Amino acid sequence: MASMNDKDYYAILGVEKDASTEEIRKAFQTKARKLHPDVNKAPDAEERFKEVSEAYAVLSDPDKRKRYDAMRSGSPFAGGAYGSPAGSGGYGDPFGGSPFGWGPFGSGFGGASQRRRSRAYRPRAGADVVYELTLDAEAAEKGVRRGVTYQRYSACDACHGSGSVESDRPETCPTCGGAGHITVDTGLFGVMMMTCPECEGTGKVVADPCSACGGSGRTLTASEVVVDVPAGSHDGDEVRVSGMGNAGTNGSSAGDFVCRVCVPEERLTRSQASGFNFIGFAIPFLVLGLATSTLASLSLMVIIPVVVGAVLVVRDGIRLRARWWRNAGVAVANGISNGLMIALVFALMFSCTSGLGRGGYMGYPYYW
Repeated sequence: MASMNDKDYYAILGVEKDASTEEIRKAFQTKARKLHPDVNKAPDAEERFKEVSEAYAVLSDPDKRKRYDAMRSGSPFAGGAYGSPAGSGGYGDPFGGSPFGWGPFGSGFGGASQRRRSRAYRPRAGADVVYELTLDAEAAEKGVRRGVTYQRYSACDACHGSGSVESDRPETCPTCGGAGHITVDTGLFGVMMMTCPECEGTGKVVADPCSACGGSGRTLTASEVVVDVPAGSHDGDEVRVSGMGNAGTNGSSAGDFVCRVCVPEERLTRSQASGFNFIGFAIPFLVLGLATSTLASLSLMVIIPVVVGAVLVVRDGIRLRARWWRNAGVAVANGISNGLMIALVFALMFSCTSGLGRGGYMGYPYYW
């Protein structure tokens, strides 16, 4: 297999050498969507998909990209070229381990060491992957079907997610005997208890940590999912695809892929949300002024927030969508709740002041 110096990752993705991270991401999504084996049935589609994934894994990481550029330029400080490790299944990473791993550069200077292996057995459920899909109001109303290419942690192919190639069961930690902690005699400070460094407090260890995933049971890979957004969807609605989120560690359950619908026509801008908050803030003072006949005294607390709020709302344009007005109502309600407490303090102050005016201080009458 060609080494990193023989591959032009920029050409593979079809971007310029000074391309931004966003341009690289978009180029990867476009090519991966066309070359994914589930979509493209060409004989070389899978190999090209792996090559595109490898290129993206390097160029999307600022540190890896810097080292790659240095190696391509022939810099003597680049650290040498790395080939694909055995057993990588074609997803070889020139920086060591899996192409989406973190490589050997964090483990000291020099040699091409493998990714750090951990014997700790730490099964944890995978987190959801949240993706925001922007649609116009018409598309959201009719419903759409979209393919999404993204990165996620998936179960390691080499160990099938267990973290160990040879054994599917964890072992009791030999260092702490399963307690999860050890005691250390520090001499002057006496005996201290600390977390076991081998099992990291779990009391169990992976029998033989997998070299591909470092014992975690999962690797970062490129995936694609087809999302069906139902008709009548609105801004903020979510569509879940079960099991297509991040895989759990050491064989635990995977999270979901969560597609969050974004409809700009129904969404308040940040300025508009603040504007409606200002308008809502003024309402308790308006009610207080009318109820206590002190509206003139509270006029600034009403006029200024309303004027400022109206400017912020109108500046970004009024929408005629029902959901937009519903969101506006929620923002106004939030503003009312913020202004209500302050208005109550004002009401208490007016009550005390009027009481003093009728009876005087400490019950002694005023004589005018």
